[in-house]
Amino acid sequence: MGTVVLATRNKGKIAELGAMLAQYGLDVVGLDAFPEVGEVEEDGATFEENARKKARAVAEATGLVAVADDSGLEVDALGGAPGVYSARYAGPGADDAANNAKLLAALADVPAAGRACRFRCVMLARTPGGHELAAHGAWEGRVATAPAGEGGFGYDPLFIDAATGRHAAQLTREEKNAVSHRGRALRALLAGWPDFLAGAGLE
Repeated sequence: MGTVVLATRNKGKIAELGAMLAQYGLDVVGLDAFPEVGEVEEDGATFEENARKKARAVAEATGLVAVADDSGLEVDALGGAPGVYSARYAGPGADDAANNAKLLAALADVPAAGRACRFRCVMLARTPGGHELAAHGAWEGRVATAPAGEGGFGYDPLFIDAATGRHAAQLTREEKNAVSHRGRALRALLAGWPDFLAGAGLE
């Protein structure tokens, strides 16, 4: 069937998805292969809106099937924040350290029992003709009172996996992919992939 464009320049994401889509005879490339495609502003109200906006823009610009994802952290005690603003929680251009510091400050008076949270991911595939497949994944946990671990990125040092009690940043990449929101969304996307191709006439 050819090539799928992943709407990211993150080489780790490109390699991960590429390995999983290879079973369908697909080659996965990232946006770095299409420098003419600029950044897509993620101004949607939901993860799905942002994923759809990115996938539509990239599919239309390249003429290829595009896959985009959007994800973030939802904290119950904060009414679901930071949510879609996870990457810029501490302001435009904020780095991981600033976002983590703001989250810890916001939860300073919240006891362990009230620090439930989840990572959520929506992954969406779209053809240039507008045929879509959306998949969702969630990873339940709680927010720690202090960071731990050397791996991962974003809020991983503060996220404690509900199942194991380990911080996400303490997991290997393989361990994380097996349980993470992004891994679950990707597996759900792949489960629907044959029907997606058939529906789009791209088998």
